[in-house]
Amino acid sequence: MAARSQDRKSRWTYAEFARLPSEGGARHEVIAGDLVMTPAPSRRHQRVSMDLGTLLNAFVRAHDLGEVYHGPFHVLLAEGDFLEPDLLFVRKERLHLLSDCGAEGPPDLVVEITSPSTSARDRGVKLERCRLYGVAEYWIVDPDGGLVEVWDLAAGVDHPVVLRAGQQLDWRPAGAEPTLSIAVADLVGDAA
Repeated sequence: MAARSQDRKSRWTYAEFARLPSEGGARHEVIAGDLVMTPAPSRRHQRVSMDLGTLLNAFVRAHDLGEVYHGPFHVLLAEGDFLEPDLLFVRKERLHLLSDCGAEGPPDLVVEITSPSTSARDRGVKLERCRLYGVAEYWIVDPDGGLVEVWDLAAGVDHPVVLRAGQQLDWRPAGAEPTLSIAVADLVGDAA
């Protein structure tokens, strides 16, 4: 749901953003200056998020590569751009970005799991804000569409690698070995 006119401000500060209520599991973000509220995620969304987060976290911890966080976790890109991705990863060399407020700068990986109410925003303005502020990699997991889109933003690509059931996603968080291989079917299969 887009922000209402009374929610529109010339610039949101983090202090104002942090005071927004989160009753009922609703999540707030400020994207390109607009306040956006997203309803609590569905059961299927949460299952996909939990499964992927568990895989990423186990791999990252086993290889001492950095830290993985599950949303809601604030990503403070700039004044007027405060995101809450579904999952994020920050490399060990960049852990200084993490504080009690969240990630105060671009994570190395942002993962969004789409739903009918978030798909356009995840593929539109959120992707562009992540590109603008230096997020290296951006994944869109689309359970309804049966696919995962992998955007290599650090390489400046203008289209994603699209992976479907029967394929695997190979992730190299440090740009080299080790590699985590994830069967796309395990993420976008029937999680209900």
